[in-house]
Amino acid sequence: MKSHQSTQTMKPATAAKKLGVYLPATPAEFQEGVVSRAEFNELQANPPQWLQELRRNGPHPRPVVAARLGVSIAGLARGGVTEPLTTEQIEALRDEKPEWLEKERATQAEVRKEAARLKERKQDQES
Repeated sequence: MKSHQSTQTMKPATAAKKLGVYLPATPAEFQEGVVSRAEFNELQANPPQWLQELRRNGPHPRPVVAARLGVSIAGLARGGVTEPLTTEQIEALRDEKPEWLEKERATQAEVRKEAARLKERKQDQES
């Protein structure tokens, strides 16, 4: 039996998600091809100008927007944010401090606090 090693590839959507960028904002050649593991590693190690620009200014996908605002993805939806946002738009939201954002940040802080408490409790039980 001969072992055959194939090159690992991923769809552009998967690569964009792992790179933390919004797929429709990437160059056409990125969207239309497949990304090998070697190409992906190279993109991470030496990001081209377009990738640096997308990471810096956006538009950003929802997980990135949520992280930058300190809320959950569901919290974004509850706040009415369903579209990708640019860095400028995210900063404007932070500056405006709408009521929904403050509420979702407080909720997220409680969720993190509870998760930490449960983790500590589990560690205590295992000791």
